[in-house]
Order: sequence, then structure tokens, then C-alpha cells
Amino acid sequence: MLSRIKSARESLRKSERKVADVVLADPDNSIQSSIQTLASMAQVSEPTVIRFCRALDCTGYQEFKLKLARDLASRGTFVYQDVSLEDNMLSLSNKIIDSAMASLGQVRTQISHEAIDKAVDMYLASSRVEFYGSGGSGVVAEDAQLKFFRLGKPAVALSDPHIQDASAALLDESALVIAISSSGRSKNLVETTRIAKSTGAKVIAVTATGSPLSELADLSLYVDVVEDSDIFAPIKSRLAQIVLLDILSVGVAVKGGEEMIRRVSKARRAIDGKFL
Repeated sequence: MLSRIKSARESLRKSERKVADVVLADPDNSIQSSIQTLASMAQVSEPTVIRFCRALDCTGYQEFKLKLARDLASRGTFVYQDVSLEDNMLSLSNKIIDSAMASLGQVRTQISHEAIDKAVDMYLASSRVEFYGSGGSGVVAEDAQLKFFRLGKPAVALSDPHIQDASAALLDESALVIAISSSGRSKNLVETTRIAKSTGAKVIAVTATGSPLSELADLSLYVDVVEDSDIFAPIKSRLAQIVLLDILSVGVAVKGGEEMIRRVSKARRAIDGKFL
């Protein structure tokens, strides 16, 4: 929840941002506060606090406090640490592994099972799926394509913005786009998504809460993890995206029933002979 607040902060209204700042400054005190107390500390109205909670996909203040409490209870499980020039390989390895495990723990507490279920239904109702992403998210898109083509429908992954735009323009109402961006603020990807929407295609965004991409999509699967460093390539967000799409692909296979499982098994048997 703390990561989600940080990700969504810039997209919040000015008054809601005041609430976010109070919570981020002292989250422990926030979960002990009544809505009246929190509103007073942020110098806003109680309805503003409710709007802040809803902007974070919570039904109200109580659900927000419950999710925040769960976040705080698990925050000490793994340590978030930047790698330094003084680190040896043991220290460096432990930091990166702990950071990766922490990101997956965040995904576990953040994930909306209702949204995953809707995403599965959107895939099952589609004729094809296209994955769009760039940079680290482009790698995630390619990984997703390797999972989803086995489910029996055409699946492609595109990372070049020009090709994304051209492909999106040729979609129709039966197509599904899964747009992947950790920030949700890529101008190219947002524009590609607009093109896809104009054709009638459905769009699922794997992105940050409150981002321009999430607001444009028909459905969003949120990944709100904060990288320990902006120097190295994204690690935690990429792993979180991959796991979220793993959940979606397995969910499709399970909900698709025996026929879907047969397709996956058939694809697997086709490559059995490639191994020594």
C-alpha cells in the first residue's frame, strides 16, 4: 500500500496529495487514527480522505487501513537496500535476492483477485492478444507471449513503438491488448493504447495505480513496487510484472477447462523431442 501511494501520488488531486503525504510521513500513526483525525492532520475534509482511499482502489477508509496494516506487518520480512561500491559478491547477491523477494511479497498483498478473474474472462472472450511494452517491460511482453501462445490463440509481443501503433490500428473488437509499463507514463505506449481503443479492442494495463495508462485501460492489474535504485535496470517491477502475468496465464488455463489444458499439453509434447 505504501508503494501504491507513492506511485499514485502525482496523479492525485492537490487535497488528496496532502493525505498521501501525512500517511507516508507516519504510516504507523495513520492506521491508529480515525478518519476525523487523519483529515485534521492533513488539513482536508473527511470526504477528501474517502476520495483518497478510493483513488487507491479501496472501498473506503476501513479497507484502506486494513491493507496498510497488512503492509506494515510484513515490511520487516525482507530488507530493501541499494547496492554500494563497497559490497562484495555475497552482500550484493543477498541484497538483490532480498529485494526481489520483497517485491513478490508486495504483489501478494496488492493483487486484486477480482481483477484477475475479469482479465481471464476478457482473454477467453478475445480472438487474439497483443502484448505491448518497451525497455524492461518489453522483455516482460516477450516472456508473456511465450506463455500465452500455448493457450491456443494468436499471441504476439511488440516493443517497437512504430510497429505497436501500426499493429494497434489493425485490431478490431475481438482483440485484446495487454499494455505493460511500470510507470504507466510512457507517451508512446499511452498513444498506442489510444489507437487500440479506437478500433474497439479491449485493453488490460499492467501498470502503476493512478497512472495515465491505467486510466485509459478497460481493466488495470496494478504493480506498485518502488525500485531501490534508479541507476540499474528495473529489477523488482520487472519480476512483479512477470509473476502477475504468470498468474493470469495459469488462471486462463485453469478456467478454460480440460480443452485448454489439452492445448497446453499438446504444445508441451511437441517440444519433448528437443531435449537430450
